[in-house]
Amino acid sequence: MFPLQFFSLFYIAVLADFEEKKKRQTLQYDLSKYKRGDLLEVPRTLFTHFGIYLGNNRVAHLIPDILPVWTTDQKAIQKMVTNNRLILGVIAKKASVRVDSVEDFAYGAEILVNHMDKVCSRAAFEGEEVARRAEKLCGSVVYSLLWYNCEHYVMYCRYGTSMSFQTYQFCKAVRKIVCSKMSSLISLLLGLFIMFYLQSVTLFGILPTIIIPFTIWMAS
Repeated sequence: MFPLQFFSLFYIAVLADFEEKKKRQTLQYDLSKYKRGDLLEVPRTLFTHFGIYLGNNRVAHLIPDILPVWTTDQKAIQKMVTNNRLILGVIAKKASVRVDSVEDFAYGAEILVNHMDKVCSRAAFEGEEVARRAEKLCGSVVYSLLWYNCEHYVMYCRYGTSMSFQTYQFCKAVRKIVCSKMSSLISLLLGLFIMFYLQSVTLFGILPTIIIPFTIWMAS
């Protein structure tokens, strides 16, 4: 099976039960706690999701969604983005900055307000300026898990800097895994397997087999 199809079907199966549990979980949100320009933060499936409160029970947030790839039915697209739609949207790199209710944005999770103010070294803009910037960016965008996700969007709106602490932590973890002695050993064994069992003993085959593990080893 084509890898993308397999990956998609796998996630649909895994998240189906999780999604149903989320739908059965109902929280009442006190809108008086939120002010225009607040940065809202909720845990969602595999990561933390972010949005900007616009007032009147409206949240602007950048969210992946596969549905626009399959249909132009705006009524269907405007409905709450489920986890299945979200995950497939990440794979397809299809997303948009859209405005939803607090309930649809939170998707049954508890909401943290302006938690990033304690982490970011930059001072936040005034609430009206934050909301104005958030509204200005509404529309379709090209999604990137590492370079432009929901956190990049809200950080730009509230602090004027497009960055993602989640991305930084992810890259740091990957680097730790890749630049390890175990990784260099595995890559060396894999290279030797290719050389001797697949008969790829050429100069261009030998050099990467030696250089890549050595580089990883020296960087670890």
